[in-house]
This record gives sequence, C-alpha cells and structure tokens, in this order.
Amino acid sequence: MLGRRLPCRVLPADLAICFRAVTLVRGASEVLHGVDWSVAADERWVIVGPNGAGKTSMISLCVGRLHPTTGTVDILGQRLGRVDVRRLRERIGMTSAALAQQLRPTLPAVDVVMTAKYGALEPWWHEYTDVDRQRARALLDDAGFGYVADREFGVLSEGERKQVLLARALMREPDLLVLDEPMAGLDLGGRERLVRRLDALGGDPTSPPTVFVTHHVEEIPSTFHRALLLRDGRVVAAGPLEAVLTSEALSETFGMSLRLVRHGGRFSCTSA
Repeated sequence: MLGRRLPCRVLPADLAICFRAVTLVRGASEVLHGVDWSVAADERWVIVGPNGAGKTSMISLCVGRLHPTTGTVDILGQRLGRVDVRRLRERIGMTSAALAQQLRPTLPAVDVVMTAKYGALEPWWHEYTDVDRQRARALLDDAGFGYVADREFGVLSEGERKQVLLARALMREPDLLVLDEPMAGLDLGGRERLVRRLDALGGDPTSPPTVFVTHHVEEIPSTFHRALLLRDGRVVAAGPLEAVLTSEALSETFGMSLRLVRHGGRFSCTSA
C-alpha cells in the first residue's frame, strides 16, 4: 500500500498514538481491519475517507471511548485496557458534533470554553478562578473571536460555535488534540477562518500532536504534513502528505476517478 507505515513494534516515549494490527468489531460488522498507524509528538495528521470508512471508529479508539477487538492501541504511552480511560481523556482535547449537541444553548461561550478544565458541561459543580476565566477569554481572543465570549452558545453562528469548541479543546493544554470533522456544516467564510486558525496551530511547535478527520481535501491546513487514507476500515495509504495525497490514492479511497490539484499549500479535488 502506498505510503503504508510499519507497525510501531517498539513504543518510543515521544509517540502520541500507536495502533498495532487493530481490528474492531461492532455488532456483526468488522469496521476496522488490521490497522497499523502511529503519530509522533510533533506530527499533525489528517484522516480522509468516505462515509462508512471507519473514521469515527478510529477517533473513538484515539480518545479511549472504544477498545480494539484485537491488536493494541497505545495513547500517550498508555495501553487501552490497562489504563483508567477517565484519566487518559483528561489529557486529550477533542471537538465533535456530539459534544456541541450536549451543551446548554444558554451557556455563555466563555463558560463553554472554561468548563473544559474539568471536562464538565456546566460550571455548577466545580470552582473556577479568575485565571481560568482569563485563559478561556484569551483562547477566544487568539482565534479572533473574543467578541463572542459573553454571548449565549445557542445564538452563535455555526462558524462561531466551531471556534468556541476548538478553544474549549485547547483549554486544558492537552497532550493530544483530536478534531472530528470540525468544519462540518460551515459556509465558505466559516471554513476559511477555521482553516486559518488550524494553520496557525499546526505551525506552532508548542501545539500538541493533532489528528484531524475530514471528507474534504479543501479543508486541510497547509501546516498539516501527514495523511491517512481510509476505505472500508482498511488503510489505503499513510505517511507524508506529499507522498500519500495523490489523485491515484484518492481515487482508490473514494472508489471513483478523481483529480487532485495543489495550489499555495492547499488542495482541491474534482472528478476526473
């Protein structure tokens, strides 16, 4: 397979994620088949594949919400099945549509961000300091969205909500950042503003290792440098973006003839 990475037979101290021969069975279906994959501490990965490829299952393993049926998954040096996943999740920042749906619409945006300190959905059960609130506001300011801090989450635009969720994921200074289709539902302006924010994070050497899931190559920030292509629960290709993200590999991934174009560090794709 083009760009296929060898399994991580030895787990280095700086490895953020390590899948070894991972198979996952859900009900009567085998949704992942013998996946080998690793993410180093300084890497920014994009996972691309069609609906039903197994991307959500990969993410669920990365954040300890599922365990492999066979094979092993190590996250931040901890093996699933041998670690308290509640503690492990405290080290992972994540954005997802499911999280957004759990948040109270009348919660101020700054509280949505701040409550991530304890992984909470409401500020009622924990005590927060002025420093916590200042950090939450600073994260929104850094993205250029400080003006929404005191607005209710439910009245924000979709683009504003996505930025708030990203700030929330960064609130605890995570050791791993996992972004599950963070641009779903955005218009062109919202998408480009979020791409710009992720571009800045990807280029910051102090940012945590990042895994970003998408259907669309147009969403890939220019500072992300590794890609995994997934189809029917199997890795089509994985490795450096330049080697993996090609017209041929995308055509195999999506099961149709596609033409990929790169311009100025960004991608676009159409049927060939």
